[in-house]
Amino acid sequence: MQLYELTALELAQKLRSGEVKQQEAVDAALSRIHAAQPDNNAFVTVDGPAFPAADLSASPLAGVPMAYKDNICTKGVATTCASKILEGFTPCYDATVVERLSAAGAVSMGKLNMDEFAMGSTSETSHAGPVKNPWDLTRAPGGSSGGAAAAVAAGEVWYAIGSDTGGSIRQPAAYCGVTGMKPTYGTVSRYGLIAYASSLDQMGPIARSAADCAAVLDLIQGRDPRDGTSLDAPAGGLLPSLTGDLKGKKIGLPVDCFGEGLDGEVRAAVLAAAEVLKARGAEVEEFALPVMQYVVPTYYIIAAAEASSNLSRFDGVKYGWRAEGYEDLTDLYCKTRTQGFGAEVKRRILLGTFVLSSGYYDAYYKKALQVKALIKKAFDHAFERYDLLLTPVAPTTAPKLGESLSDPLKMYLSDIYTVSVNLAGLPALSMPCGFDGKGMPIGAQLIGPPLGDGMVLNGAHAFQLETDWHKKSPKGGDAQ
Repeated sequence: MQLYELTALELAQKLRSGEVKQQEAVDAALSRIHAAQPDNNAFVTVDGPAFPAADLSASPLAGVPMAYKDNICTKGVATTCASKILEGFTPCYDATVVERLSAAGAVSMGKLNMDEFAMGSTSETSHAGPVKNPWDLTRAPGGSSGGAAAAVAAGEVWYAIGSDTGGSIRQPAAYCGVTGMKPTYGTVSRYGLIAYASSLDQMGPIARSAADCAAVLDLIQGRDPRDGTSLDAPAGGLLPSLTGDLKGKKIGLPVDCFGEGLDGEVRAAVLAAAEVLKARGAEVEEFALPVMQYVVPTYYIIAAAEASSNLSRFDGVKYGWRAEGYEDLTDLYCKTRTQGFGAEVKRRILLGTFVLSSGYYDAYYKKALQVKALIKKAFDHAFERYDLLLTPVAPTTAPKLGESLSDPLKMYLSDIYTVSVNLAGLPALSMPCGFDGKGMPIGAQLIGPPLGDGMVLNGAHAFQLETDWHKKSPKGGDAQ
């Protein structure tokens, strides 16, 4: 077995035993990156080749090569959000997750490509060029953490840290056949994450398995006084709690997520996953969740409004790229933002500014906040009856490159099963559960109640004990 076929925990064990030297692992990662980068464009910055030796006793993942999405601040390493407007920006500090993983012996291989400012569902809006799906280079890897999912799927790194505002970890994980976890809002510090929509953003891991994700979350979760939304909740112990036992657990299947618009092969694969969970001891039951019809418009109003506010700081004055040939301060702002932001970012800023304007605030933004509260209430009610919910991650498998860019509404609708989780602040995970007829991965989503991260991970772990979808690799064609 090649090193890149190992899970992060398996590689860490070999490093601790001395069977694999740390530089061997780093060299293997660099070799995969240099081989794959011309094809999939997963990285925007590659570190290396010399790395200080990690303390292999620091954590269960010490010495394992990984990487960060390019909207996570890394001291001394360019962080651009894959945007022209942050070209050349190098932070003078590390994000909290970077600090914590560095202390745990993580070895960062660089920064991962993404949709510009995390705005997109295909990783095609990047100023650094589109990311391509390792399973089929004519298809998108999903977004906005497409570089993270593609890099893990292609064996370039053993895990990655992405961000998820409306499905940006889970959807690319599904499209690329890997496992991705969006934790409960507030359990992972957002300090050092360049904000898109502050009330929805959350960082989390993308890796091969649920066990790997649990190991990463054990290292990055926990209270952070530098983040006002950080929860003072118990952290750690997720990996040791993975038993795979689902006896006595009730799993709900929202019928509203299995109706019109869902590809038949995706539906069949997710329902087959439900049968596997049932075989592990869970009780599975269908139920109605009609609030799902409101999640996409609610999400895009709130996210765009917050983006309009958050991105106002990028003006060519304080940091990043600045336009030339301006006449006065207003002209500097206008030219820098016009030339520095891509089309999708400008579209969302305009939408957000519109819904926050005095004439439309009550009609759109205030109403969206009210519906958000109703969505959270509907999920709270569902979790009074069920321990977990199981849904598809996306209506289809990975689309062809260019398809979604030509139809932004189609791209927005691809988030229909994921955005509700962010609106309600819930933990959720995408796990590989099959392939379609074209050999493209299919993902199933497990959703848990607030602070039910361990339950979500254990459900996915139980599924992965029974199946080997998460062990498939795009290299060698073993999906067929």
